[in-house]
Amino acid sequence: MTTVPLRKDAAQNRHRIVAVARDLVDEGTPLQLNDVARRVGVGVGTVYRHFPTAEALLETVATPSLEALVAHGEQALTDADPWRALEGFLMRTVEAQITDASLSAVAGAPSDALPDTAELKRSLAAVGDRLLSRAREAGAVRPDFASADLVPLMCGVAHAAQVHSGSRAARLAAARRYLATLLGGLRVTSA
Repeated sequence: MTTVPLRKDAAQNRHRIVAVARDLVDEGTPLQLNDVARRVGVGVGTVYRHFPTAEALLETVATPSLEALVAHGEQALTDADPWRALEGFLMRTVEAQITDASLSAVAGAPSDALPDTAELKRSLAAVGDRLLSRAREAGAVRPDFASADLVPLMCGVAHAAQVHSGSRAARLAAARRYLATLLGGLRVTSA
């Protein structure tokens, strides 16, 4: 399916809408399309033409981070050390959840507003599964740890770090400690 390119003014409006939404998400303010329209200085109909729901706008805000995580995972698959590849991918994932407030909401949503989001989430899950399978086949990960365990555990680590008060740096440090502890329990070491 081809899409018709946006007029210059429509493309600028879309860009401004996403930028304002990004700021609101970063502030921890729930996205309301009426609020976004007011902050952008456009009519609410303009926002709805680009984003029929707040969920669609939130997913658009999260898209660059999801794309970056998929790309990082694909790159990690080229690492000859399966444990290091998995560990690096999981660390990048938890760091992204701490630094991008849109990710946890989009990752935890029971359904997706945009087909592209659903595809990105499938790709991210698939690359995580492949990295975990490689590490398990290499004997570096406990055999009873399933791919289905990855997302809940990563979300749990991110959530635990987010409840920390303090700066983003403090939350990142906590997330890294928690993930290191989790990974220590997953790793199989030779006796």
